[in-house]
Amino acid sequence: MTSIAPGIPDGFARHFRQSPVTDPWEPLYMRRADDLFVLALRIDTPHCNARGLLHGGVISALADNAMGLACVLLLENASALTINLSVDLMSTGKVGQWLEVRAAPTRLGKTLAFADARVFADDALIAKASATFRILTR
Repeated sequence: MTSIAPGIPDGFARHFRQSPVTDPWEPLYMRRADDLFVLALRIDTPHCNARGLLHGGVISALADNAMGLACVLLLENASALTINLSVDLMSTGKVGQWLEVRAAPTRLGKTLAFADARVFADDALIAKASATFRILTR
């Protein structure tokens, strides 16, 4: 598979799901491999704080999104509501870096799901996250 845009790593496609909270951060990209769901973007000015560094709120929102999708993509006719989110910010990203949120479920149940994520800027670990979701059947 070839890159879909200059500077986008092979294997990524445009993210299939739009959301009002992430619309200002488009374009978003995604990749799936077994239980792993990866949400990604090229860090740009709208993702940054006043010091020009990747904002922790962007990291948190993308991690929440990626972990929830990692869970519901493995469940049939389900959606998820976040009931707990924990994010450890260990470093930061800068404009121009490739950001990947690599999320995977750790436990899927009928009413609750749990997931972990690791966040990388140009393959350097910058954050870890975990979440608990309430599973809703459609």
